[in-house]
Amino acid sequence: MTQQTPDGAFDAALSPEDFVAAAMRWHFSPETGSPYWVKRAAELDFDPLTDVRTWADLDLFPDVSEEWRDISVDDLVPAGVGREGWDFQVFDSGGTTGRPKRIVESQSRRDGVLWVSEVLAEHGVPGEGQGHWLHLGPTGPHIVGRSVGLLAQLRRTFCHFIDFDPRWVKSAVKAGRGEDAGRYVRHILGQARDVLSTQPVSVLFATPPVLEAIAADERLLDLVRAKVRGIVWAGTSVSPETLRALEDEVFPDAAVVGLYGNTMMGIAPQRPASADSQVTDGTCVFVPFHPFSRVRVVDPEHPTTEVGHGERGQARISLLSRDLLLPWTLERDSVVRIAPTESYPQDGLADIRPLTVSGDATPVEGVY
Repeated sequence: MTQQTPDGAFDAALSPEDFVAAAMRWHFSPETGSPYWVKRAAELDFDPLTDVRTWADLDLFPDVSEEWRDISVDDLVPAGVGREGWDFQVFDSGGTTGRPKRIVESQSRRDGVLWVSEVLAEHGVPGEGQGHWLHLGPTGPHIVGRSVGLLAQLRRTFCHFIDFDPRWVKSAVKAGRGEDAGRYVRHILGQARDVLSTQPVSVLFATPPVLEAIAADERLLDLVRAKVRGIVWAGTSVSPETLRALEDEVFPDAAVVGLYGNTMMGIAPQRPASADSQVTDGTCVFVPFHPFSRVRVVDPEHPTTEVGHGERGQARISLLSRDLLLPWTLERDSVVRIAPTESYPQDGLADIRPLTVSGDATPVEGVY
């Protein structure tokens, strides 16, 4: 689906080079750029307006994402959007690798959700008039809750929210209080049982650990099996063996679809098997929102060097949208690079795991 801003600055029909050039003009012109990037341009040892023409040229930028833990979010709002018709919101990252980073968002992520909705429909996730949604996951300050709510709104139905705080769970796990995390999950499941018992829920959003907890709760599992025909999972890694068990044994009558992504890059939904000629073994392959969000799979020791298709590396993400410019930044995710398809013209990502770095502690996922 082609998304276009009112000024045409980010028309998805542009060639990759023209698209990148348009992004540089938008973010580094005082008339349209954010205070952060307009000021930052003076500190760079290159000129983004003339030296950055391709996605590869974004390597010229330093990784600025750490600065987004401390700067005022007012400085991230592009002047070209302006205050008239103001609809910006602020969202935090999950804090897996430290204090949260913050982004601002107006329309760009909502455009991504429109596309994700189309992909979910290809998977057979229930559509308009086919029941409510139930979100078992973070809401504010995390963007995922709003995204799930928008997916339900696109189907002209309700979304029930059962909020949890992933930062609290991660802190409990880090402190060795696994029993507290377990009680927290049971608290969430008790609320889910009430909604599922009383409301016509047909689509469930949850993380793999929560889905495994549902599978271990016989009464709740019966409710989900009886009502739910679409399960969307995200938030933590899951082994291929566990995923196949969830798809084939635990929830055999539901379309089980994965989402990868984070606050910084947006959502990368699972490619539908019907459109995936590259993978025939049932592997879950994720694809970012073309052409705004891109993930390169790189050698962890040489982070500007891409690995080959079928090889494992570290995720390096970038985002070019009207709302945000995020040059290449390394994520703490280990992924396998998968070749594009005609329907999905970007590299796919598979078998996502927390990256283990020698001498560093493994990031704590908790339940999100």
